[in-house]
Amino acid sequence: MKSFLLPLFLLSSIIACKSPSDNKLSIATASNMQYAMAALVDKFNDETGMNCDIILGSSGKLTAQIIEGAPYDLFVSADINFPKAVKEAGFARQAPKIYAYGKLVLWAMDEKNKPSIEQLSNNTIKHIALANPKTAPYGKAAMEVLNYYQLNPVIGTKLVYGESISQTNQFILSGSAEIGFTAKSVVLSPQLKNNGYWLDIDSGIYSPIEQAVVLLKGKKEKQDLALKFYEFLFSKEAKRILLEYGYDVP
Repeated sequence: MKSFLLPLFLLSSIIACKSPSDNKLSIATASNMQYAMAALVDKFNDETGMNCDIILGSSGKLTAQIIEGAPYDLFVSADINFPKAVKEAGFARQAPKIYAYGKLVLWAMDEKNKPSIEQLSNNTIKHIALANPKTAPYGKAAMEVLNYYQLNPVIGTKLVYGESISQTNQFILSGSAEIGFTAKSVVLSPQLKNNGYWLDIDSGIYSPIEQAVVLLKGKKEKQDLALKFYEFLFSKEAKRILLEYGYDVP
Protein backbone atom coordinates (compact mmCIF):
# COMPACT_ATOMS: atom_id res chain seq x y z
CA MET A 1 0.00 0.00 0.00
CA LYS A 2 2.90 2.38 0.66
CA SER A 3 3.67 2.49 -3.04
CA PHE A 4 0.24 3.99 -3.61
CA LEU A 5 0.17 6.31 -0.61
CA LEU A 6 3.25 8.31 -1.55
CA PRO A 7 1.95 9.40 -4.96
CA LEU A 8 -1.38 10.29 -3.38
CA PHE A 9 0.15 12.55 -0.75
CA LEU A 10 2.52 14.16 -3.22
CA LEU A 11 -0.16 14.68 -5.87
CA SER A 12 -0.30 18.30 -6.96
CA SER A 13 -3.55 19.95 -7.96
CA ILE A 14 -2.51 19.87 -11.60
CA ILE A 15 -1.70 16.64 -13.42
CA ALA A 16 -0.04 17.18 -16.81
CA CYS A 17 -0.77 14.66 -19.49
CA LYS A 18 1.90 13.84 -22.06
CA SER A 19 4.41 16.46 -23.18
CA PRO A 20 4.20 20.13 -22.20
CA SER A 21 2.61 22.54 -24.65
CA ASP A 22 1.48 26.16 -24.66
CA ASN A 23 -1.71 25.01 -26.32
CA LYS A 24 -2.83 22.59 -23.61
CA LEU A 25 -6.43 22.43 -22.49
CA SER A 26 -7.16 23.20 -18.84
CA ILE A 27 -9.84 20.81 -17.60
CA ALA A 28 -11.30 21.56 -14.16
CA THR A 29 -12.18 18.08 -12.90
CA ALA A 30 -14.08 16.80 -9.88
CA SER A 31 -11.83 14.63 -7.71
CA ASN A 32 -13.91 11.47 -8.15
CA MET A 33 -12.82 11.54 -11.82
CA GLN A 34 -9.10 11.67 -10.99
CA TYR A 35 -8.20 8.24 -12.36
CA ALA A 36 -10.85 7.97 -15.05
CA MET A 37 -9.94 11.40 -16.40
CA ALA A 38 -6.26 10.46 -16.59
CA ALA A 39 -7.26 7.48 -18.75
CA LEU A 40 -9.54 9.67 -20.87
CA VAL A 41 -6.93 12.34 -21.58
CA ASP A 42 -4.35 9.70 -22.42
CA LYS A 43 -6.73 8.23 -24.99
CA PHE A 44 -7.61 11.70 -26.29
CA ASN A 45 -3.92 12.48 -26.69
CA ASP A 46 -3.32 9.20 -28.50
CA GLU A 47 -6.13 9.92 -30.94
CA THR A 48 -5.50 13.63 -31.55
CA GLY A 49 -1.97 14.46 -30.37
CA MET A 50 -3.51 17.23 -28.26
CA ASN A 51 -2.36 17.89 -24.68
CA CYS A 52 -4.24 18.85 -21.54
CA ASP A 53 -3.91 19.66 -17.85
CA ILE A 54 -6.27 18.19 -15.25
CA ILE A 55 -7.05 20.53 -12.35
CA LEU A 56 -8.51 18.48 -9.49
CA GLY A 57 -10.80 19.70 -6.73
CA SER A 58 -14.27 19.47 -5.25
CA SER A 59 -16.98 20.60 -7.65
CA GLY A 60 -17.94 23.44 -5.31
CA LYS A 61 -14.40 24.81 -5.02
CA LEU A 62 -13.81 24.54 -8.76
CA THR A 63 -17.06 26.43 -9.34
CA ALA A 64 -15.88 29.22 -7.05
CA GLN A 65 -12.54 29.38 -8.90
CA ILE A 66 -14.27 29.59 -12.29
CA ILE A 67 -16.56 32.39 -11.14
CA GLU A 68 -13.53 34.19 -9.72
CA GLY A 69 -11.92 34.08 -13.17
CA ALA A 70 -9.77 30.93 -13.26
CA PRO A 71 -8.82 30.39 -16.94
CA TYR A 72 -10.16 26.86 -17.38
CA ASP A 73 -11.50 25.58 -20.70
CA LEU A 74 -13.90 22.86 -19.51
CA PHE A 75 -15.54 21.98 -16.22
CA VAL A 76 -16.12 18.25 -15.61
CA SER A 77 -18.25 18.21 -12.47
CA ALA A 78 -19.48 15.55 -10.05
CA ASP A 79 -23.04 16.81 -10.42
CA ILE A 80 -25.15 19.01 -12.67
CA ASN A 81 -25.99 21.79 -10.19
CA PHE A 82 -22.52 23.32 -9.97
CA PRO A 83 -22.17 23.56 -13.79
CA LYS A 84 -25.64 25.12 -13.86
CA ALA A 85 -24.39 27.75 -11.40
CA VAL A 86 -21.42 28.43 -13.70
CA LYS A 87 -23.80 28.85 -16.64
CA GLU A 88 -26.10 31.15 -14.67
CA ALA A 89 -23.09 33.27 -13.67
CA GLY A 90 -22.25 33.77 -17.35
CA PHE A 91 -19.04 31.71 -17.56
CA ALA A 92 -20.26 28.81 -19.74
CA ARG A 93 -20.74 28.60 -23.48
CA GLN A 94 -23.81 26.38 -23.24
CA ALA A 95 -25.97 24.44 -20.79
CA PRO A 96 -24.31 21.53 -18.94
CA LYS A 97 -24.75 18.00 -20.26
CA ILE A 98 -24.63 14.74 -18.28
CA TYR A 99 -21.71 12.53 -19.28
CA ALA A 100 -21.92 9.90 -16.49
CA TYR A 101 -23.77 8.77 -13.38
CA GLY A 102 -21.56 8.22 -10.33
CA LYS A 103 -21.76 5.41 -7.78
CA LEU A 104 -21.05 5.56 -4.05
CA VAL A 105 -19.15 2.89 -2.08
CA LEU A 106 -18.06 2.29 1.50
CA TRP A 107 -14.32 1.56 1.74
CA ALA A 108 -11.95 0.30 4.46
CA MET A 109 -8.35 -0.91 4.51
CA ASP A 110 -8.48 -3.42 7.38
CA GLU A 111 -10.37 -6.70 7.09
CA LYS A 112 -11.59 -6.35 10.68
CA ASN A 113 -13.44 -3.20 9.53
CA LYS A 114 -14.90 -4.90 6.45
CA PRO A 115 -17.52 -2.45 5.14
CA SER A 116 -21.19 -2.73 6.04
CA ILE A 117 -23.78 -0.23 7.19
CA GLU A 118 -23.90 -1.98 10.57
CA GLN A 119 -20.13 -1.57 10.92
CA LEU A 120 -20.48 2.22 11.00
CA SER A 121 -21.93 2.14 14.52
CA ASN A 122 -19.42 -0.43 15.78
CA ASN A 123 -17.32 0.84 18.70
CA THR A 124 -14.13 -0.18 16.87
CA ILE A 125 -14.86 2.53 14.28
CA LYS A 126 -13.66 5.87 15.62
CA HIS A 127 -13.60 7.89 12.39
CA ILE A 128 -15.76 7.75 9.25
CA ALA A 129 -14.50 9.75 6.27
CA LEU A 130 -16.65 11.49 3.70
CA ALA A 131 -16.24 14.48 1.43
CA ASN A 132 -17.64 17.85 2.50
CA PRO A 133 -21.34 17.64 1.53
CA LYS A 134 -21.45 21.40 0.90
CA THR A 135 -18.87 21.33 -1.88
CA ALA A 136 -18.64 17.66 -2.96
CA PRO A 137 -21.66 15.84 -4.43
CA TYR A 138 -20.36 12.46 -3.21
CA GLY A 139 -20.29 13.85 0.32
CA LYS A 140 -23.88 14.99 -0.10
CA ALA A 141 -24.83 11.48 -1.28
CA ALA A 142 -23.06 9.95 1.73
CA MET A 143 -25.06 12.17 4.09
CA GLU A 144 -28.28 11.06 2.38
CA VAL A 145 -27.28 7.44 3.08
CA LEU A 146 -26.63 8.19 6.75
CA ASN A 147 -29.96 9.98 7.02
CA TYR A 148 -31.76 7.09 5.32
CA TYR A 149 -30.44 4.68 7.96
CA GLN A 150 -31.01 7.26 10.72
CA LEU A 151 -27.37 7.00 11.74
CA ASN A 152 -26.50 10.67 12.21
CA PRO A 153 -27.51 10.77 15.91
CA VAL A 154 -25.46 7.61 16.54
CA ILE A 155 -22.27 8.31 14.57
CA GLY A 156 -22.27 12.09 14.10
CA THR A 157 -19.18 12.57 16.27
CA LYS A 158 -17.22 10.04 14.19
CA LEU A 159 -17.54 11.92 10.91
CA VAL A 160 -14.44 13.53 9.41
CA TYR A 161 -14.77 15.63 6.26
CA GLY A 162 -12.33 15.82 3.38
CA GLU A 163 -12.27 18.89 1.17
CA SER A 164 -12.78 16.55 -1.78
CA ILE A 165 -12.93 12.86 -2.61
CA SER A 166 -9.13 12.92 -3.03
CA GLN A 167 -8.58 14.05 0.56
CA THR A 168 -11.23 11.63 1.80
CA ASN A 169 -9.33 8.83 0.09
CA GLN A 170 -6.15 9.90 1.88
CA PHE A 171 -7.93 9.66 5.24
CA ILE A 172 -9.01 6.09 4.47
CA LEU A 173 -5.73 4.92 2.91
CA SER A 174 -3.62 6.32 5.75
CA GLY A 175 -5.83 4.83 8.47
CA SER A 176 -6.76 8.27 9.82
CA ALA A 177 -10.32 7.04 9.27
CA GLU A 178 -11.05 3.34 9.65
CA ILE A 179 -13.78 3.49 7.01
CA GLY A 180 -15.29 6.00 4.64
CA PHE A 181 -17.46 6.82 1.64
CA THR A 182 -15.86 7.31 -1.75
CA ALA A 183 -16.55 7.02 -5.47
CA LYS A 184 -16.69 3.57 -7.05
CA SER A 185 -14.34 4.83 -9.76
CA VAL A 186 -11.61 5.16 -7.10
CA VAL A 187 -11.73 1.55 -5.88
CA LEU A 188 -11.90 0.26 -9.47
CA SER A 189 -8.91 2.29 -10.63
CA PRO A 190 -5.75 0.33 -11.54
CA GLN A 191 -3.86 2.37 -8.92
CA LEU A 192 -6.09 1.35 -5.98
CA LYS A 193 -8.20 -1.67 -6.93
CA ASN A 194 -6.17 -4.06 -4.79
CA ASN A 195 -6.32 -1.87 -1.68
CA GLY A 196 -8.71 -2.77 1.11
CA TYR A 197 -12.35 -3.82 0.98
CA TRP A 198 -15.36 -2.01 -0.43
CA LEU A 199 -19.14 -2.29 -0.54
CA ASP A 200 -21.54 -0.93 -3.15
CA ILE A 201 -24.15 1.38 -1.65
CA ASP A 202 -27.67 0.88 -3.00
CA SER A 203 -28.11 3.75 -5.47
CA GLY A 204 -31.81 3.86 -4.65
CA ILE A 205 -31.17 5.47 -1.26
CA TYR A 206 -29.29 8.56 -2.46
CA SER A 207 -30.06 11.10 -5.16
CA PRO A 208 -28.69 10.24 -8.61
CA ILE A 209 -25.15 11.57 -8.99
CA GLU A 210 -25.64 13.23 -12.38
CA GLN A 211 -22.14 14.18 -13.44
CA ALA A 212 -22.15 16.94 -16.04
CA VAL A 213 -19.67 18.80 -18.20
CA VAL A 214 -19.82 22.34 -19.47
CA LEU A 215 -17.72 24.24 -21.99
CA LEU A 216 -16.30 27.41 -20.46
CA LYS A 217 -15.71 30.69 -22.23
CA GLY A 218 -11.99 30.55 -21.41
CA LYS A 219 -9.51 31.66 -24.02
CA LYS A 220 -11.06 32.10 -27.47
CA GLU A 221 -8.07 30.55 -29.22
CA LYS A 222 -8.69 27.27 -27.34
CA GLN A 223 -12.45 27.03 -27.77
CA ASP A 224 -12.27 24.76 -30.82
CA LEU A 225 -9.85 22.44 -29.01
CA ALA A 226 -12.13 22.39 -25.96
CA LEU A 227 -15.04 21.44 -28.19
CA LYS A 228 -13.05 18.47 -29.52
CA PHE A 229 -12.50 17.12 -26.00
CA TYR A 230 -16.15 17.79 -25.12
CA GLU A 231 -17.27 15.74 -28.12
CA PHE A 232 -14.73 13.02 -27.29
CA LEU A 233 -16.21 12.71 -23.78
CA PHE A 234 -19.45 11.46 -25.37
CA SER A 235 -17.74 9.13 -27.82
CA LYS A 236 -18.02 5.34 -27.78
CA GLU A 237 -14.41 5.01 -26.61
CA ALA A 238 -14.85 7.48 -23.74
CA LYS A 239 -18.03 5.71 -22.62
CA ARG A 240 -16.13 2.41 -22.61
CA ILE A 241 -13.53 3.92 -20.28
CA LEU A 242 -16.17 5.41 -17.99
CA LEU A 243 -17.95 2.05 -17.74
CA GLU A 244 -14.65 0.37 -16.80
CA TYR A 245 -14.37 2.80 -13.88
CA GLY A 246 -17.81 1.92 -12.57
CA TYR A 247 -19.84 4.81 -13.93
CA ASP A 248 -23.13 4.46 -15.75
CA VAL A 249 -23.32 6.46 -18.98
CA PRO A 250 -26.24 8.13 -20.76
